[in-house]
Amino acid sequence: MDSIIKRIEKEIADFAPATGAEETGIVRATGDGIAEIDGLDKAVMTEMVLFDPTFDRSLEDALKDADPVYGLILNLEEDGVRAAILGDASRVYEGMLVRRLGRLLSIPVGDSLVGRVVNPLGDAVDGKGPTKATKFVPIEREAYGVMDRAPVNVPLHTGIKAIDSMIPIGRGQRELIIGDRGVGKTTVAIDAILNQKSEPEESRPICIYVAIGQKESKTAKIVAQLAELGAMEYTVVVTAPASAPAALQFLAPFAGAAIGEHFMDSGRDALVIYDDLSKQAVAYRQMSLLLRRPPGREAYPGDIFYLHSRLLERAAKLSKEKGGGSLTALPIIETQEGDISAYIPTNVISITDGQMFLLSDLFNKGMRPAIDTGNSVSRVGSAAQTKAMKKVSGKIKLELAQFRELEAFMQFSSDLDEDTKKRIDGGRRMTEVLKQTNGQPLPFEMQSAIIFAAVNGYFDAFTPDETSAMEKKMQEYFLREAKNVLSGIREKKEITEDLEKELRSALQKFVEINKGA
Repeated sequence: MDSIIKRIEKEIADFAPATGAEETGIVRATGDGIAEIDGLDKAVMTEMVLFDPTFDRSLEDALKDADPVYGLILNLEEDGVRAAILGDASRVYEGMLVRRLGRLLSIPVGDSLVGRVVNPLGDAVDGKGPTKATKFVPIEREAYGVMDRAPVNVPLHTGIKAIDSMIPIGRGQRELIIGDRGVGKTTVAIDAILNQKSEPEESRPICIYVAIGQKESKTAKIVAQLAELGAMEYTVVVTAPASAPAALQFLAPFAGAAIGEHFMDSGRDALVIYDDLSKQAVAYRQMSLLLRRPPGREAYPGDIFYLHSRLLERAAKLSKEKGGGSLTALPIIETQEGDISAYIPTNVISITDGQMFLLSDLFNKGMRPAIDTGNSVSRVGSAAQTKAMKKVSGKIKLELAQFRELEAFMQFSSDLDEDTKKRIDGGRRMTEVLKQTNGQPLPFEMQSAIIFAAVNGYFDAFTPDETSAMEKKMQEYFLREAKNVLSGIREKKEITEDLEKELRSALQKFVEINKGA
């Protein structure tokens, strides 16, 4: 082996490229997507390199290959470097030439990516040909400082009643979606994308959905759903499937953040969903162990917290001087048996501005979405709510908390007084009102009207079991008979005295028509 390396080193020295010998190296060993490289004395961290099977050509010619294999330098060592292979690792072999590209890992960004499915390197994978994006930006960069940011006070409506009323999300916020496998975390995120279609076009955020380590069939199903409902018009999908190398799964969220930052920097709003960061952490752990970095808690490397913090800190609401754009992040974390005290969940909870807990117990009881309203919180809170939603949603959380306590008490007592029974029935009605069908987000004016009806007792005329059906009838009634009320709430973003009179009148008529029906 030593003789082969010496011969190749001699060939490199004889070749003597114009850029200097420090610009090239040779692969000493390769395995599991990691290459050990001799040479590259002037290489820098996160620089891109090119694995070139041919010695006697220029870098420009090497880059013209149909399917080049790139690498990302992640370890700088005394006797060489270690790089993650971004692509088919089977094409990299011992003794292969490695060329520095002289640039940090960058991806193409721009409006031409909207409506497309790309990999973390910005290459299209949807079969529609290459993207026309020509502007390249580094995949990682330092987040904006405090003085460049503005307070988060503009709502990002998800179309989900339980979230927009009790756990409001603002543009520029980082709100964690956390729960066990199969409790509807992705559904909540996709509904948030679908709901942006009901927003005015001039203020509609560009949505970036980042699929990390997911089955390709699941991602294809999501893309088909977004396309069918017209949401791909303002959405970019970044995918690093389970079959992709660990390096690409590790890079995918940073690619999504870089694409979102492009729109934020141009004064627009963007929403990025990381589905999910648990799988990114596993990919990073795999790479770190192969790079011989020391393992820490749960075998994750010591800088795993820094990995997620520098990613999520890039979400921001910029000041007017910086253009006023925003990047909202909805990271998803998967727990095991509801254990939120594990390493990765506690890390991400501490970095974000609030979290939505989705519980298996609620999901199994038929609650959709299965959000635990007692433990879920938004640290931005009502600052990111419209006045209309703020006015109607004040009592909900307290009423539901009281109901949960009484519901537990009810299991041990069959003889309940009238007041307690009334409270329990009210809590059951509110729970039914907050249920929502997957893929059917509601615009905020409809949410405001429905929650106003629930809080002010207009559903009391019906039994708790009838509430869900009556809520759907109420939606149809508003769209048919009270469009002016909905448009008034939408325009003014608050329920004025005149609008409240009209709303109460419409609700009273609805109750009279449907009572006893």
